[in-house]
Amino acid sequence: MFSNTSDLDLRLIRVFLAVVDARGITAAEATLGVRQSTISTQLSALEARVGFKLCERGRGGFRLTSKGERFVPSARALVAATTEFVARVRDIDRKLVGTLSIGLIGQASQVENARLAEAVGAFRKRDQAVRFTMKVAAPQELEEGLVNNQLDMAIGYFWHRVAGLAYTELFSERQVICCGRGHPLFHKAPHVTAEDLRAHDWVWRSYPVPEELAGIGDRPVTAIADSIDAATVLILSGSHIGYLPAHHGEPFEQRGLIRALGRTQFGFDVPMHLAMKRSSAEKPIVRAFCEDLLGVYELNTSLPAPLVESAADHD
Repeated sequence: MFSNTSDLDLRLIRVFLAVVDARGITAAEATLGVRQSTISTQLSALEARVGFKLCERGRGGFRLTSKGERFVPSARALVAATTEFVARVRDIDRKLVGTLSIGLIGQASQVENARLAEAVGAFRKRDQAVRFTMKVAAPQELEEGLVNNQLDMAIGYFWHRVAGLAYTELFSERQVICCGRGHPLFHKAPHVTAEDLRAHDWVWRSYPVPEELAGIGDRPVTAIADSIDAATVLILSGSHIGYLPAHHGEPFEQRGLIRALGRTQFGFDVPMHLAMKRSSAEKPIVRAFCEDLLGVYELNTSLPAPLVESAADHD
């Protein structure tokens, strides 16, 4: 009766599974690095332990018995559980263990995505066993995720300051007004005035960007978009003008599909921040990743004032 397992049993089960995967003892010989006679002896020993025949082997070839077929999935589950157990025990002694949840606003430039990737790479070189989860969402949703402890940190444009969250500026993103090839202002691009811009329909963000009001004033907003991609479609149609991140619009400009209007006069920079709960900054995983991320941006990696206290909190 097979009532318990030993180290020997696990080794015999692994031999059996190797033969099953190789579809025969001869083919498994190279994989296991032992002779066929040894493999056959080990299979017989396993059958003696479980109390029934697992496979037919001989001149007629290799074939699982009905009980052997039912034994295979249980054997695989045992080996997998043992492997997972060993991995978990090994990770117990690691300094950083757990899950790190990061929220992103999306549509970042290739340069900024490369920097984030560099930070992830640096973090993975630490003594860690951390599982990453990443989510792309609108700024407000990201902040809600931070407040509700669904996210550890988020990178994006946050136009206000939520109580309990700390913000550190990482980089800025240039915003420019764009129009499509069929728009009346397309060929007037270098010389547009605020009056020109106020005379045409606009696509507006569903989230506020206060800087867009500077220098132009009221304008007819006849379309709302909750993402950069949605705004791009309306701009490409030639029916609306609106702001796009400069890096996002460049490929379309190169193809002659859109043009930036008054790039210098009406463009502005949007600050992108790393946001997190103040309490999260003290978690070893979060703190370690922040150090790597701020290091990539050559910011102070000791995580002082901004992640502990921001000037906006005194307003």
